[in-house]
Amino acid sequence: MGAGKSTVGKLLADKLHYDFVDSDHEIEARTGVTIPMIFDIEGEAGFREREIAMIDELTQRNDVVLATGGGVVEREANRQHLRSRGFVVYLQSSVESLIQRTRHDRNRPLLQTDNPEQVLKDLMERREPWYLEMADLVIQTQQVPVHRVVKQIYDRLQQEQII
Repeated sequence: MGAGKSTVGKLLADKLHYDFVDSDHEIEARTGVTIPMIFDIEGEAGFREREIAMIDELTQRNDVVLATGGGVVEREANRQHLRSRGFVVYLQSSVESLIQRTRHDRNRPLLQTDNPEQVLKDLMERREPWYLEMADLVIQTQQVPVHRVVKQIYDRLQQEQII
């Protein structure tokens, strides 16, 4: 949440001449409602079920850069689809940096609480082992210009002969 997945993803997709897809935006487009509304109506469990179906579909596409929600790793089906069907990049950032980037964003249901910093710390503690396990490449994004992050990913994709 707030690591720069959409920003980096769009720039990388442009550089690769691929399509850029944000799985959360796809879910919103298909349902006609926002992610916070889905959380309100169906709860997090309902949203995660929609997310599993979306990740399964999107990871079967070719020539796409896919940005996922931060919680995608919490479901084994998502981890399997992402690992087996693509090159996974973990944009790593400190909790402090994520707090700064998300503090005014009302479109993040899990952070609509009295203590968003603690929520981010708890989420990071729970999710980071999965992020690290899944990642083909880990890039520290804290205080790194976005174009440098994109170049690092592009260079690694070339090195791995993926592009």
